[in-house]
Amino acid sequence: MTRLLLTALAVVLAAPAAFAQGTPARTAPARLAATNDSIFAPLQLPTPNAQRSADGRPGPDYWQNRNDYRIEARLDTLAHEVTGTVRLTYTNNSPEALPFLWFHLEQNLFAPGSRGSTGRRASPTVQPGQGFRIGAVTAGGQAVTPVITDTRMRVDLTTPVAANGGTVEVTIPYAFLVPGDQTPRMGRMEARQGTVYALAQWYPRVAVYDDVQGWNTMPYLGSGEFYLGYGDFEFDVTVPATMQVVGTGVVLNPDEVYTRTQRERIQRASASTSRVRIVEPTEVGTAAASPSRTGTTTWRFRAENVRDVAWGASAGFILDGATAAVRQDDGTTNEVLILSAYPAEGVSADAANPGWEEATRYGRAAILNNSRWYPYPYPVAISVASHIGGMEYPMLHFSDVTSRHTDLFGVVDHELGHNWFPMIVGNDERRYAWMDEGFNTFLNTFSQVTFYDEGTDPSLPGYGTGASSGYTAFTAGDPFVAYATRMGANDRPIMTYPDRVPGQAGGYVLYFKPAAGLRILRDEVLGAERFDDAFMTYIRRWAFKHPQPADFMRTMEDVSGEDLDWFWREWLYGTDTFDAALAGVSTIDGQAVAAIRNNAELVFPATVEFTFADGTTERASIPVEAWMSGDEAAVRVPLNGRTVRSARLDPDGRLPDTDRSNDSATL
Repeated sequence: MTRLLLTALAVVLAAPAAFAQGTPARTAPARLAATNDSIFAPLQLPTPNAQRSADGRPGPDYWQNRNDYRIEARLDTLAHEVTGTVRLTYTNNSPEALPFLWFHLEQNLFAPGSRGSTGRRASPTVQPGQGFRIGAVTAGGQAVTPVITDTRMRVDLTTPVAANGGTVEVTIPYAFLVPGDQTPRMGRMEARQGTVYALAQWYPRVAVYDDVQGWNTMPYLGSGEFYLGYGDFEFDVTVPATMQVVGTGVVLNPDEVYTRTQRERIQRASASTSRVRIVEPTEVGTAAASPSRTGTTTWRFRAENVRDVAWGASAGFILDGATAAVRQDDGTTNEVLILSAYPAEGVSADAANPGWEEATRYGRAAILNNSRWYPYPYPVAISVASHIGGMEYPMLHFSDVTSRHTDLFGVVDHELGHNWFPMIVGNDERRYAWMDEGFNTFLNTFSQVTFYDEGTDPSLPGYGTGASSGYTAFTAGDPFVAYATRMGANDRPIMTYPDRVPGQAGGYVLYFKPAAGLRILRDEVLGAERFDDAFMTYIRRWAFKHPQPADFMRTMEDVSGEDLDWFWREWLYGTDTFDAALAGVSTIDGQAVAAIRNNAELVFPATVEFTFADGTTERASIPVEAWMSGDEAAVRVPLNGRTVRSARLDPDGRLPDTDRSNDSATL
């Protein structure tokens, strides 16, 4: 989640501090300055087992439970209330019989007295009547009495659900009032032509039971996001007939919910790489906008192999569509329907500063560009304009209706990018937000350059020149230093739990810092070929599964062939800084020699560029192993008859150096 303008690295949200089983402990002793032994000491990862292998892949006995949902819901737009019934078929693939199931009730965050409504996280939307109202619950056909604690609910079973494939059906009637427009992940917004409803966390969701934590029941406090299992969903939402609805998955009853003209336009959009208007701005609020103008309409959706579903509804939606052809690993092509739903407030009157009328083009670019890492597998990708800065769900996101131009592309690209992390690679966001926010921000650095540098937007400075500010600004050290300096005492290790990071540090700790680390790992440590191979292997190994941090680390080392314990220890578990200095340049025995000193705690491989009197330059590399024996190193290149004039450390500015004034020397 975020409203993210990558060129400015403007990120918002909170972030992760405590370590759990399945995560390596921070075991480094105090640094020994003479040898740096502690930096290069082995990092103690969890002991491999039959569920999680030593090389980072799922083990031969890896298991995860399955959640298949059938949901029926109704939206009362006068009371702003959702009422519904969720029927969950829960499959227990674990080796343990389960006597109860845990559910998340995230709407209870907005109820008075919730844990997340106190202190610095207090929400102005908390008011009487908010939160879930739970009806008569049954499990296996038997009435049960749930135990509700804040945002969690335990359902005790009359008969434990058997291990190794046992199933149970749980039925939960529920209702809640939809919060207003000061909620960061869902709620409602008043627009000129009809309220925009952004419905998420809209049904009781079963918690994950896994091989590392057992039941994952951390409370929802508002900052940490979600950890959910996979399954198939069928859901019906009944709304006033004047409303358009978009949701996760495919519409099962298009003949009932779209006019004939709209169905024809959807067919055109499904074959078009350019925007096709499905609901024109001039049609909003007229008979052309829906098959009926009275009563209610039920929209039916189906989504397969997803961890969640969400939907948006409004009588004020303009609806656009196009298609993106994504080639799959098996050689087939997935024709993805790209949709954008937005009220009139999303349209820009300034052609040089486009608004949501360009969201479909931006969404198409996001799906195609991010598919370089893993082919997008779902049938739709939907952008919905609302009051929300940016929040992602499978196949759909809600983002700020006021976003424009590069800001809008940034948020659409980022939120749709979340379909890879955590929707496909299902990490635990409640504990390790860096594994989706940071990874996704890393992906954005590539998709942004592709979009702007390959001639698709002439209004951006640097168009078509390869000079997009995205890559340069993100990977240079100076922005990193600026953030780190600003954070000061608010800085936290990347491995900190999201709810325990000060709000002002969240964007840095969760988004920018892990993404910058991945760029350093790719560009300066492993090289693009080895990094990309390892990173894509990680995605494929853990697609639609639940990786832990150690699974990522082990996969990267397994495929790249590098021992990266020093990198994980430095980048994920600490807040130390990096300051390498060029101590001097000289000539010795027909060679140009540069002396380098490491003045701070972190170590990295680096590059020195020598400049000669004839105008030529030559580079030499310092491997990270140079720092194993201490804080001084040297590199040299042959003079070959030239006269060396100067040398510069890290000439491309890609390392997070806190003091660049000491990075050059002259002879």
